[in-house]
Amino acid sequence: PVSKYLEKFGEGIHHIAFEVDNLKEEIIRLRDLGYQLIDETPQKGADDKWVVFLHPNSTNKVLIELCQEIGDDDAV
Repeated sequence: PVSKYLEKFGEGIHHIAFEVDNLKEEIIRLRDLGYQLIDETPQKGADDKWVVFLHPNSTNKVLIELCQEIGDDDAV
């Protein structure tokens, strides 16, 4: 996905990631605030983390990733 982005838009920031303590709570909180999620079901991502992405249409055209360690007590 990153290489396709770079081919289309050139060099620059692809996305910004934020680690959260409880991904389930953040999904609910952000959805309730009106943010659009690309997928509300967390997926296994890089570095042994659960990940979800906020759609750029609801974040001023910036792709935002939220992630949580898979081994955390509040696992998804």
